[in-house]
Amino acid sequence: MTDRPVEITDRGGWWLALGRPHPALRPFLRSYNGYWETLAVPTRTRTLPTRTTVVIINLGPPLYLEVPDPGVRAREYGSFVAGMHDGHGMYVSPGGQRGIQLDVTPLGAYTLLGVPMARLTNAAVDLPDLLGREARTLVERLAGAPSWAARFDLLDGFLLRRLDAGPVPDREVARAWGLLDGGPGVTVADIAADVGWSRKHLTHRFREQVGLPPKVMARVLRFERAVALLSGGTGLAEAAFACGYYDQAHLNREFRALSGCTPTELIGGQLEQQRVSTLPEPA
Repeated sequence: MTDRPVEITDRGGWWLALGRPHPALRPFLRSYNGYWETLAVPTRTRTLPTRTTVVIINLGPPLYLEVPDPGVRAREYGSFVAGMHDGHGMYVSPGGQRGIQLDVTPLGAYTLLGVPMARLTNAAVDLPDLLGREARTLVERLAGAPSWAARFDLLDGFLLRRLDAGPVPDREVARAWGLLDGGPGVTVADIAADVGWSRKHLTHRFREQVGLPPKVMARVLRFERAVALLSGGTGLAEAAFACGYYDQAHLNREFRALSGCTPTELIGGQLEQQRVSTLPEPA
């Protein structure tokens, strides 16, 4: 038995089990997010570009997933990795979802997954296809574990082994990521000068290890900041100014390009998806 602390919360129909990874893993992912639904309610949800690579360890029914790459057909996935995106996708669930979601930093994903992240750009890959038999065994052990704390212990062991064996990002790429993540205003030319690389070489190495070119990654980060501000009640003009858009029209164009809808449609849709549940926590 483990005495690992796990926080159980109800988030409007989704039950979440939140646990902190081992300290050595925390620079790469902030939490383990176990989830389950108590009713089989079909859902269709838009996926958006974010700063993280998403790993879904699916312990429930498969998800039907559409990715931004038009050359990749939509299909069902069990456990999978979704790489960095610069467009929107969609997933369809029959309901009754149960699993664990890991939001991994781009450089953390490069090390923990052990593959060039450009391979996963705008796409998704079945976890066993990416990591082999050990991933299939992990999913089976997680499904049979007696508690969420026990599942998170299993994840610690699995990821720590991969951390020890995985590739280390270039120091220059890590520096470039830190500069981009620090806020709007920095240019690719500024970053290249800072790390001592040409823009072409920086773009190539950054895309290989992060999944998107630095200029595109900056767009995604700016979009993510704008979504957070608008979701918190900030007005369109104020959010555009705070995030470094030229004006509100520029913000609207970027939202259509990255999310497939206007800011008002996106935030309104997120609010409509929020559901209230009074069901008891399952055993």
